[in-house]
Amino acid sequence: MPETAQNILTANHKYSKYKLPAALAVLVIFHCVGLWGMLFSSDVASFQKLTPLNLILTNVLLFAFHRNWNFTFILFAVVVAVVGFMAEVVGVHTGLLFGNYAYGASLGTKVWEVPLLIGLNWLMLVYTTGHIANQLKVPKLIKALIGAALMVLLDFLIEPVAMKYDFWDWKDAVIPASNFAGWLVLAFLLHIYFQTTAIFKKNVLAPAVYVIQLLFFLTLYLNI
Repeated sequence: MPETAQNILTANHKYSKYKLPAALAVLVIFHCVGLWGMLFSSDVASFQKLTPLNLILTNVLLFAFHRNWNFTFILFAVVVAVVGFMAEVVGVHTGLLFGNYAYGASLGTKVWEVPLLIGLNWLMLVYTTGHIANQLKVPKLIKALIGAALMVLLDFLIEPVAMKYDFWDWKDAVIPASNFAGWLVLAFLLHIYFQTTAIFKKNVLAPAVYVIQLLFFLTLYLNI
């Protein structure tokens, strides 16, 4: 191997141990800034507009740690994102699946009254909770149910926060039980897909992304 190439490989190996701490630091700092802005800033609207950037940054860092970007993974990502997005389209226009709600302006550009980033959010949640559930030594169906339950737990915290910060609004400002039931069923089906498809499932950043999201929305939830 040429000396230059060897030097590059050595340098990459030397700094690889800093990649995870650096990614965690960026995520924590960015979410802490968001918390400060949404809780204490006199210009909350400006921080609300950063929500799409927060989601994109989180996903870029998360999937930078994914390995083996093969056809199976790309298919999985597309299917989960599209199914999640289309479920929201059906939900918004019919009231089926989740209940009667409408999206606000905080989540960015919409298609069919649903923010485009919602599909990416479904992918991130299935992927991160799937990684957590996958660490348990239980049957795949139980892993799928646990992963879905983790998603519903996070959604329980997000719902009142979403109404306050113009993510979305529920009819008569009432969060129906059908929302959580719909989330549980759809998330369970997507988690079955996660558990049975042959994709890389050892992303070291995935559990941390979920925990950071959970703490972020828990803090906002407790301050409503």
